[in-house]
Amino acid sequence: MKALLVNPPAGSLYHRLGLRFMPLGLAYVGAALRQGGHSVEVIDFEVASTNYRKVRYGNYDVVGITSDTTRWPAAVKVAAVAKEAGAIVVAGGPHASFMDEDALSTGNVDYVVRYEGEVTMVDLMNHLQAGADVTDVLGISYRRDGHLVRTPQRPFIENLDSVPWPARDLFPRKSYRSRFEGRELANVLSSRGCPFNCDFCSCSVLAGLRWRSRSVENILDELEYLNRREGYGSVAFFDDNFTLDPNRAVAISEGILKRGLDIKWWAFSRSDTPVKHPEVVEVMARAGLREAFVGFESSDQETLNSSNKKSTIEASQEAMRVFRKHKVKVWGAFMLGFEGETEDMIKKTIKFAKRLNPYIAQFSLVTPYPGTKLFEKVKGKLHTRDWRRFWGGEPTFKMPGLAPDRLRKLFKKAYWSWYVRPSKFNFLMLYLRSSLRYYTERKNALKRFMALKTS
Repeated sequence: MKALLVNPPAGSLYHRLGLRFMPLGLAYVGAALRQGGHSVEVIDFEVASTNYRKVRYGNYDVVGITSDTTRWPAAVKVAAVAKEAGAIVVAGGPHASFMDEDALSTGNVDYVVRYEGEVTMVDLMNHLQAGADVTDVLGISYRRDGHLVRTPQRPFIENLDSVPWPARDLFPRKSYRSRFEGRELANVLSSRGCPFNCDFCSCSVLAGLRWRSRSVENILDELEYLNRREGYGSVAFFDDNFTLDPNRAVAISEGILKRGLDIKWWAFSRSDTPVKHPEVVEVMARAGLREAFVGFESSDQETLNSSNKKSTIEASQEAMRVFRKHKVKVWGAFMLGFEGETEDMIKKTIKFAKRLNPYIAQFSLVTPYPGTKLFEKVKGKLHTRDWRRFWGGEPTFKMPGLAPDRLRKLFKKAYWSWYVRPSKFNFLMLYLRSSLRYYTERKNALKRFMALKTS
C-alpha cells in the first residue's frame, strides 16, 4: 500500500529559538512501513511551502496524520481534505491517542493508532491491504455501526533495537536548519518511557511507566552514522530523561570517546541525577555534553510534592553547582500557575529562577494536556477547548484568586524580568533576532497552509 505521513503545522508561535527538528515519530513509522513492504512519502507542514488543500491525497491509500494538542485543529483540516479525496485517514500521536473518541467523531478519521505507532501502523496497513477484519489489530480505535471500538492496547515494544532507525531521508534535510555549537543538529531518541508520572506530563502514559532503552551499541552505531556518514556535528537527545540510568549515560559517553566521534550534544535530565552521581556529568562533559535541559518547575516544595514531581529545591540548587563545575550550560524550565498557587508563590518561582541563574530560562503556564492526571483533575474548570491555546502561554483553566489576565501578566513579567538584565543582554538580542525570523517564517507557513493571502 502507499502511505502519506503528515505533520501539521504548530498551532502557536511558542517554540524554542526557532529550532526545527525532523518529526522523529513520523520518521520511525516511515521506516517501519518501508521495512514492512509499504511505500511511504511524508509532508511536514512545519517546513513545506505547499498549501494543504493542494496535496493530492487521493494518490495514496492511507494518509497518516500525527498531532500533539496544539496541532490538532490543523490535523482535523488535513483529515477532512484527505477523506474527501478518498484516502483512508489514520490519526496518531499524543492528542489522538488520548482523545480518540473526539478524533473519530469528526467523521474524517477512520482509525486512531494509540501510543507507539511503529508496529501498530504496519499491522493495520497489512490488514487493510488484505481486506481483513481489523478487530485483531491491537492498539487501534475506530467506529463500527456507530459505536466506538477500542481494541486491546498493544504492549510497548520491549526490544527497541528491533525498531529500524528513523527514515530521515524521507524529509528535506535543508529545511531543518537547527544548529548547536555552530554545528548542524540531529535529534536522536535513545530510550522511551518514564517512571516518575508527574501530574502535568503525559509521557508516562504515552510511552509507559517502565523505562526502556536501546542497547548502547545500537545508539553509538546511529551516532557514528550521523556524524561520519551524514556529517552532523551535534546531537539533541530527545529522551525524556537521558540520565535515568547513570551507568548507561556513562557507557554512551565512554563509547563516544572511544570511537572518536566529533559531536557536541545536549540532553534532558532531572535535577536529582547529577546530585547523586556527579561523576556522570563529568564523563558526559568530556564526551561532548554542552547543555542540559532540566525541569526545575517551582520554588515551592509542597507544589512539587503535590504534582508528583519527586524532586527537591535543594536538588535543584546542587544540580546547578554540579553542571557549572563541568561547564555544562543549563536550560532551566519553570512552570507558573499550578493548581492552588497564589500570586506570591508565582513571584517566588520567578525569583528562584534568577537565583539559580541557568543559561536559559523557559517559563510556561501550567497547561492540562489530555492524557495527564492534571487534565482529569481540572477538565471541569477549563476556560476553553480551543486546543490551539494549549501552547503553554495562555491560561486554560480556572484558578481561584488568579484571573486569566493576571496570569498572563505574570507570565510576561517572568520573561521580562529574566531577560531584560545586563547579564542576559547578549542572549536577549540573539533570542529576539531568532524569534523575529522564526515568527516571520511561521506566519508565512501558516498562511500557505491555510491558503491565505501573503500580502
